[in-house]
Amino acid sequence: MNLKGYRAAGILIGNSVQSMGFFGGLTSGFRGVMGGEIKEVTDMIHAGRQAAFIHMVNEAKHESVHGIVGVSSELRGLAGNSEFLFVGSGVLGNNPGKLFTSAGDAQELYCHMDAGYDPIHFVFGNIAYSVGLVGGIFGSLKTLMRGEIREFSDIFNETRHHALSRLVSGAVRAGANAVVGIRTNVMRFNGFHEMVMSGTAARHPHLPVECDQLPVTSDLTGEELWALSSMGYAPIKLLISTSVYSLGAIGGVKAIFRGLAQGEIGELTTLVYDARENVFDRLKSEANAIGAEEVVGTKTYIVELGSGLIEIVAIGTAVRKLPGFSVQTATLPCQAIIRDKDTWLNGDGGFELQSIRAGG
Repeated sequence: MNLKGYRAAGILIGNSVQSMGFFGGLTSGFRGVMGGEIKEVTDMIHAGRQAAFIHMVNEAKHESVHGIVGVSSELRGLAGNSEFLFVGSGVLGNNPGKLFTSAGDAQELYCHMDAGYDPIHFVFGNIAYSVGLVGGIFGSLKTLMRGEIREFSDIFNETRHHALSRLVSGAVRAGANAVVGIRTNVMRFNGFHEMVMSGTAARHPHLPVECDQLPVTSDLTGEELWALSSMGYAPIKLLISTSVYSLGAIGGVKAIFRGLAQGEIGELTTLVYDARENVFDRLKSEANAIGAEEVVGTKTYIVELGSGLIEIVAIGTAVRKLPGFSVQTATLPCQAIIRDKDTWLNGDGGFELQSIRAGG
C-alpha cells in the first residue's frame, strides 16, 4: 500500500453479541415450514453484522485512521447467543479524505486502485432460507425420478439473487457504481441456511452513468480485474446459476451395485455432466441478455444435500470492452501478487487454532 500512499496502522475489531429472542425464533419456525427466505432470521443476522461493523468503524475513527482494508466477518455461537465479529487493518494516507472500508486486503486493493476502482465502502448482502416442508414433500416425490428438481432449484436460485440484490443496494446507498472482489459464503444457522455476499463498493470514472443506479458486480480477484482492465475490459454483472438434481431411486440402486465393482459409474457421470451443462447454459443465456462479450472466472461447485440430491452452482463475471478502461502502471509489482502463507500447520495436538487475519 506504500506505493499508493498508505501505511499500516494496526488491526481494528468490532463485535456484537445478539439474541434472536423467543418471538423471533417462534415466528421463524413457522415461516420455515413454507420454505424460501426466513425474513426474521435474515433481518436479525443483518442487524448483528451491521452493529459489529459500526463498532469497528467507530474504533477506526477513534484511532484517526483513514481507511480499513481486508475487512472480514464471522458469525459464531456464544453461550446460546450469536456473536458477530468484524476485523480489518487500519491504514493512514498521505492525502486523507473520507474514511473508506474495503473487503480487499492490501494486495487486492492495490490492484483495484491501479485499475481505476477507488474504494468507498465495505458492503454485504445476506439471506436466511429454508427448503421448507412443502418443498420437501414435493421434492421427496421428485427424488424418485432422475433429473433436476425445479422446486429446490428455484428456491436456491432465488435466495442467491436476493443476497446479490441487497449487496448492490448497499453500494447504491454508498454512492458507488461498482462492487468488486465479491466473496460468497453459505453456512448453517439455527437449522436454516444463511448466504452472505460481501465486497468493496467502489467508483470508476469511466463506467456509464446508468451504473450509478445499477452498479456493476464482479467476483474476480484483484489481479484478474487488473488484467482485464489492462486489455480495456470492464465487468458488467456477477452471474449465478444453481440446479438441484436427483439421481433417482432406480439410478441410485444401479449406482450402488456398480460401485461394488471397479470402473466408471455411468449414471453418476451422466447426472453430473447434465447438471453442469444446465447451469452453464443458464449463465450463457443471462450473459447474452445483458450484452456481455465474455463470461470469465467461471467456477463450479458441487454440494451433496443428502437423500441422493446434489446442488451444482456456477458463478462467473460477465464482461465487455468499454472506452477509457486501462491501468495506471504497465506491470504489477511483485508485492501485489505474492500471497502470505500461514506458518501454523495444524496437527493432531488435540486442539484447533482459530486465527484472525486481516489484510495489512
